[in-house]
Amino acid sequence: MGARKKNMAEKLKADRANVAFAKLNNCPTSPRKMRLVADIVRGRNITEALNILKFSKKEASVRLEKLLRSAVANWEAKNGGERIEDANLFVKEISVDSAKMLKRIQPAPQGRAHRIRKRSNHVTVVIDSAK
Repeated sequence: MGARKKNMAEKLKADRANVAFAKLNNCPTSPRKMRLVADIVRGRNITEALNILKFSKKEASVRLEKLLRSAVANWEAKNGGERIEDANLFVKEISVDSAKMLKRIQPAPQGRAHRIRKRSNHVTVVIDSAK
């Protein structure tokens, strides 16, 4: 039983060798707007994804491009000897979760008030090499 657990742990470690990730917490963009950009990039090659984000007009694409570059840098740090071009990296997972919500009050007619919800999100990017 102990040897089996050890083999599974080694296999899991080998699978994680090519995987790198980056997180962006409390990004002041609504999750819905960020998901629109994230859905375009999911499953794509890294160079293709970076080009899409670079030329996109959406504000969320700027933050997502920076996060993707961070994930690539993390992959480089993990696999020091390998080149990015040879590794054939792609966006394995990208998830956008809602974060804290700032609640503000805006004056409305006849002495009322409307609640403004300023949403933010957490983004996690996982990249992997397709070998």
